[in-house]
Amino acid sequence: MAQRGGGPCAPAERAAELRNRIVDRCERLQLQSAAIARHVGEGLPAKDRGVLNAANAARELVIQRLIFVGNACENEEQRLLEKVHAEEERAHQSILTQQVHWTEALQKLAALRTYLVEVITNLDDQGLLHAEQEIFERTELAEGILEPQDSPKLNFNQTCVQSPLLHRLWASAVLCCVAGSQQIHIDEKTVSPHLSLSEDRKTLTFRPKKAKVDLDCPEQFDHWPNALAATAFHSGVCAWRISVGKSCAYKLGVCYSSLPRKGPGNEVRLGFNADSWVFSRYDKEFRFLHAGQPQAVELIKSPAEIGVLVDFAGGEVLFYDPDSCAILFSHRESFAKPLYPVFAVAHQSISLVQ
Repeated sequence: MAQRGGGPCAPAERAAELRNRIVDRCERLQLQSAAIARHVGEGLPAKDRGVLNAANAARELVIQRLIFVGNACENEEQRLLEKVHAEEERAHQSILTQQVHWTEALQKLAALRTYLVEVITNLDDQGLLHAEQEIFERTELAEGILEPQDSPKLNFNQTCVQSPLLHRLWASAVLCCVAGSQQIHIDEKTVSPHLSLSEDRKTLTFRPKKAKVDLDCPEQFDHWPNALAATAFHSGVCAWRISVGKSCAYKLGVCYSSLPRKGPGNEVRLGFNADSWVFSRYDKEFRFLHAGQPQAVELIKSPAEIGVLVDFAGGEVLFYDPDSCAILFSHRESFAKPLYPVFAVAHQSISLVQ
């Protein structure tokens, strides 16, 4: 017989409590089912319509922007081709003018020579002295005909195709399509004892404490914190990207294999010789360096990545910020030998980006 007060609950009370809990659960299940039904019947179809609308808007945005870019490119193409044609006509007309001028000069010189030969052949001493004044005047006229000199006006001026729009679009396309497709690794034999190289041969880290110099390795830079890529480029268009992270001291660019490797002199220091072309950062100062002639580069913010682009046919090395699509610096040079990607870092790390 059940006890009163603090004893076990009667079966009826327990059953009532259980019944109440079941009712509460049924109500919660009903509410949960209603919420799921609304989600399936209304929420998900609305989401689907939203996705469809967003996708259509995204397609329209892509199409409209590419149409705009296409139209801008077509207009720029027409403008530049017209400038090329005008420059071609100008140079051609200059050459024709020169041809007429020098043809006339040849005729005058030939006529003078013929006259002088006739004078010597046909005139006696008396006649020769009598014709002295005429001879002097005609020869003096011929002396006004100078030797031909080469003139820039006779050359095709390549600057007629300089276009900030074309330059930027071309650099963006190259960095997007080419950079990363060309496998670049750092040559461990060249790495300075002030640097450590990652296992994948793509990251250089500065270490203040200099490691032991390998005296048997002529390829190694033994003083400046430099390193070269393992392979060189010698034709076409080449591009690669480097993550500079938070490094405040680095150099990126290209060099000839003839760049010296030993000692502290400027002949080994990147950008201070004729064999290297580099973009440099030291603290908050950015510069392009070549042959010891620095050129300041004004930047609003420090790039997180830098793209290096080399166009052998166009004779250009270009440094680019992929994030802002901005050309940081462009230098024209007729490269005579294959170029090696070159790196230097004196603070934290830099890495090749695939």
